Order: sequence, then C-alpha cells, then structure tokens
Amino acid sequence: MRVDTTQPQGLGGKAFLDHPQADAEGWAARLAQASPQQIVEAAARALPGRLAVVSSFGTESAVLLKFVADVDPKLPVLFLDTEWLFKETLAYRDALIAVLELTDVRTITPSPSALALRDPKRELCFRDRDACCGIRKVDPLAKELAAFDGWISGRKRFHGGDRSALPVVETDGRRLKFNPLARLSRAELNGVFATAKLPRHPLQALGFTSIGCVPCTGRPSPGGDLRDGRWGGLGKTECGIHTGPLPASDR
Repeated sequence: MRVDTTQPQGLGGKAFLDHPQADAEGWAARLAQASPQQIVEAAARALPGRLAVVSSFGTESAVLLKFVADVDPKLPVLFLDTEWLFKETLAYRDALIAVLELTDVRTITPSPSALALRDPKRELCFRDRDACCGIRKVDPLAKELAAFDGWISGRKRFHGGDRSALPVVETDGRRLKFNPLARLSRAELNGVFATAKLPRHPLQALGFTSIGCVPCTGRPSPGGDLRDGRWGGLGKTECGIHTGPLPASDR
C-alpha cells in the first residue's frame, strides 16, 4: 500500500503551531490507512529534531519501540519513572534498550521539591490517585515535552473505553500527537512480538496485562479487559497524560 505522507499545507517549520487542530485532521486523513511504521516515518519526517516517543515499557510497549527503532533508533524516548514502578519494569526497560539498540531513552522522574511538599510520606497514592498521577506523571512529562512539537504514544483502539475511537493523529495543546498503533488489533500486536522475537515483560507471565505503579496495578479479573487491573474498583481508567492537553510548562 502506498500512503501519501507529504506534509499537509501549513506544516512547514513551526507555522503549524498556529492551527494544530487543522493539521491534526489533515494528517489523520492522510494516514488513516497507513501502517504503524509509515506513521512513525511521517511524524519523524515532518518534525525533525522536534519529535519524542513516550513509552511506559509495559506489556505491549516493545511493539511500538520496534517500529521506532526500525525508523530511527536515535529518536528520543521518554520514560516516566514515578519511583513507584516494579523493579521488573526497570529491568525490562534496560532489556529493550539493548535488544532494539535505542540510543536516546530519557528516564524522567518527579520533581523532588513537589514530592517533598505534597507527598513526603509516600502515601498520596492511597488517598488521592489523581493527585499522585499529577505530580509523578503528568507534570514531569509536561515539563519534558515542552521542548518538542510532537509526540508519539502507544495507545490502541482495542483497549476499549475512551480509546475505542482513538484517532491516528490528534492534538495535545500546541503539539501534534501521533498514535501509530491505533488501528492495530490484539492479534496483530501479538504477531509482531512473535515475528520480531521481542521479549515480553517479566510480569506478563504472572497474569498482569497492564502494568503501571505498584499500588495501582493488579491482575485483571477473569474475562476482564486488558486494563481492568489498573486502579481496580476506583472508576479511574487513565493516569491523566492522555485525558486532555498536558499543562503548559516553562521548564
């Protein structure tokens, strides 16, 4: 399949920042039938030096990172270490970096002053999950992404919920946000793991299907959705980095 990945009108330089929604719609139309690798290639070509990849190094992350490595292993990959992660996730990050030969994985941590002020006893996650996600994930990522004009996420429509209508390209405030795996099915995802012989997250063998912070991660109930193990019973389905424009940051 040949996909037109030329820039929509107005995307030269930084001019697109004046009307990111129109450009997102133009990109989404052009890339509606594109493969994940073609979407990564188009984003990297449109935003040279101004594009980042955001990865949790979770159970499905290797697939997106494989496509990224095939396009350009030097693309910056931002990894949020909330300081509540499983040790297995940190080990998996290191393993994937080696296997895929990624050369610019940046580990982002929460602001020490914010933690000292708002979570000095490390118990915020037990009484206000949204606030905990805010200081440990949303704010640090917003600060790091201030240097970029676009970013790539690994979300997929088959996860359901708010993700079921996920566009291939959307806006995040002034930035463009690309979702190369949006159209990928679960079977196709597993096919990439098998074909590329990608390692699996160590906790997947123990029944975990979606892995975040230790206090907020469990095994899904039998027959449940992939993300049922996250924030179980709290009515919370997202950490906050995908629920709206990230807050402005002056770095």
